[in-house]
Amino acid sequence: MNNIQTNLLPARIGFWSAFLSATALIIYTLCFIAILIVNPLFVWTNFSDYVASIPERNQFFIHLAQLMSLLFGPLWVLMLQSVHEYVPTDKKILTRISIGFGLVFATLTGLHYFVQLSAVRLNLIYGRPDGLEQFIQANPLSALAAVNMLGWTLFLGLSSFFVAPVFSGGKIEKAIKMAFLLNLDFIHFKWHSRWFPPDQAKLNQELDEICFQ
Repeated sequence: MNNIQTNLLPARIGFWSAFLSATALIIYTLCFIAILIVNPLFVWTNFSDYVASIPERNQFFIHLAQLMSLLFGPLWVLMLQSVHEYVPTDKKILTRISIGFGLVFATLTGLHYFVQLSAVRLNLIYGRPDGLEQFIQANPLSALAAVNMLGWTLFLGLSSFFVAPVFSGGKIEKAIKMAFLLNLDFIHFKWHSRWFPPDQAKLNQELDEICFQ
């Protein structure tokens, strides 16, 4: 009986980590929509304008979205570890690699969002914004935003890439594999939209067309 319960434990952890990961993403998406509805449109100009705009914007949905992103990293690692317990021996090397990249993803993004919810939030509440410009998420060129993007793009992408091939066979397995591969498209879009402004993105596309003519 104990052996059966022990064997079911990875499945239970996998189910709940996957369920909670999906829930976190849904809540994040709803928060993003709510932010667009309840807050005036915000476009980064400079640090002084950002600090001045804070009283005008509802912070609840922003912080809730950051909390969901913070929780997603550990849940991702738990899900990968559960998958690792059930894959055939010859594919465990893929899940080990995926877990390794997943741990880096969770560490980088966790660092970013914890700083947002603790140091950044509290310093702004107490009116001490000096020195925060390179740490706030709203600044797309801040050092911590770069760390966050490194986690979401490179390391989550690599983690998804290596775990996808372990799913094969039935329709459910193929659907899960496709979900991981589609995740790569989302990551590419997130990276491209973050680091290439519209004019640069257009120029990049034109260069690609020239190179492949």
